Amino acid sequence: MKLHQSDTQKYQTVTGYDETGVEINAERYNYSLIVLPETPPRAWNAPTFESITAEHFDIIGADSPDVVILGTGARQRFIHPKLTAALTMRRIGVECMDSQAACRTYNILMGEGRKVTLALVIDANEGDQA
Repeated sequence: MKLHQSDTQKYQTVTGYDETGVEINAERYNYSLIVLPETPPRAWNAPTFESITAEHFDIIGADSPDVVILGTGARQRFIHPKLTAALTMRRIGVECMDSQAACRTYNILMGEGRKVTLALVIDANEGDQA
């Protein structure tokens, strides 16, 4: 699904997504990544939802966001609170949602000027399990 056209490179905007990946400023990514409004997207070594550890959230916490939007793939899944405890102690919120909702929510919060991080799990094998 295409969200909208964006020719600004100042902010990292989700411009499209489907079952196999996401577009950030019209550039395609088909692997898990971390997206912040003012820095280029970077790979996130979390190839599956089940592979996520507390260390994955430590990496995100280094950016000191106000809120983390975790895109969990085609369906919404919830991360165990012990994995995000370090973020919670720093008053960094973590919201889990399916990846499509996560992309939309990230764009809204970014547009409001919030310090938001989008963490997307893009599992190349997820579509094969249906």
